[in-house]
Amino acid sequence: MPSPYIPNTDRDREAMLREIGTGSVDELFQDVPAQFRDVTFNLPPPLTELELKGELRQLSRQNIGLDEYACFLGAGYYHHFIPSVINHITGRSEFYTAYTPYQAEASQGTLQAIYDYQSLVCHLTGMEISNAGMYDGASATAEAALMACRVTDRKNIAVLSTVNPRYREVIETYGSGQDTTITELKPDFDELPGDYACLVVQQPNFFGYFEETERYAKLAHRAGALFIVIFDPISLGLFTPPGSYGADIAIAEGQPLGNPLSFGGPGLGIFTCRQEHLRHMPGRIVGRTTDVVGQTGYVLTMATREQHIRRERATSNICTNEALVALAATVYLATMGRSGLRRIAELCYHKAHYAAESISKLKGYSLAFIESFFKEFVVRCPMPPEQINRALGKEKIIGGFDVSYLVDNGMLLCVTEMNSRQEIDRLVSVLGAL
Repeated sequence: MPSPYIPNTDRDREAMLREIGTGSVDELFQDVPAQFRDVTFNLPPPLTELELKGELRQLSRQNIGLDEYACFLGAGYYHHFIPSVINHITGRSEFYTAYTPYQAEASQGTLQAIYDYQSLVCHLTGMEISNAGMYDGASATAEAALMACRVTDRKNIAVLSTVNPRYREVIETYGSGQDTTITELKPDFDELPGDYACLVVQQPNFFGYFEETERYAKLAHRAGALFIVIFDPISLGLFTPPGSYGADIAIAEGQPLGNPLSFGGPGLGIFTCRQEHLRHMPGRIVGRTTDVVGQTGYVLTMATREQHIRRERATSNICTNEALVALAATVYLATMGRSGLRRIAELCYHKAHYAAESISKLKGYSLAFIESFFKEFVVRCPMPPEQINRALGKEKIIGGFDVSYLVDNGMLLCVTEMNSRQEIDRLVSVLGAL
């Protein structure tokens, strides 16, 4: 009888071995050294389902919920309010079980949701084209840089030093197999050489403050390069969208739009570009059309992945459209609307500035940058941030991100609409007592 966890029988295995010309399982694995083939695992005895659930429940009690702590940590993933309607919609079986519609035309509801997502993202960013979503903001940035190389037929990529360091690392990883050169530029550079494919900037940048995007757009276009902008989607409720200041490609991490932190994932890579670059865009795009009797239908208009077309013509091997996470973002944007998103952005802005002003008045603390910021800011601390965060943790406060490797004793703090005035005052009080 087959094992309940191995569905094939002895006869099935014998047939498979004959088919590949192997006499036994041992012969099949004979090339694997014995010390790696016959490994002894020090595992506990098996548990019943009841016992296993009890053990997992006990382990889960060790988790710390954000409802118990005040959170001031950002640096790429953010604690924002998630309306309850999102889980009610995304939890419906027709959406929750349809992760990636490979036979997409048979799933009109999912395709319509993706089309709505693309439409809302274009309205939000002021860009002309949006794909159906990518893995996360970092991989979307790397894909954007490689797309710029294809568009310009150049191999040099310029990245501003104020871009999220993790994003720069992903660009370097993607580019390492593409014979590209990645150069880091300081914000005060005044000319981009003519052999660069793109200039990548972040708005607001990794340190939270705003860049001179219009100046950078002119410098990039003067050199014949594409201007790539990484943006915070929540900030667009209050500030100028990338389509208004010359972005050729605009990408973002879409997690703040109705998706939980979930220990760092899954994320949602928002990817938009101008109409003229459509054919170079990675991923896929859903379009709206009509059938032979005039009824509205949704189809995969473009899918430039190697699963769909000849490998040498594919623009990417990204093989998911993050349908469920994109659906959450769609419901979030539709629920909040223009005024709701603006209100969220205003709360983030004013609460962050209240916190920054209060902390800067403390002895030994100061703001590292004088530029305007949105919801994140860097504070120079009188002691190592690691030490400060340990003290904050004892007071049930999740502190900021340690950026001491970039700014002396620097801590990147984030304040969103989720932080009450009482939480901010408590943070200031604990910092002042250290």
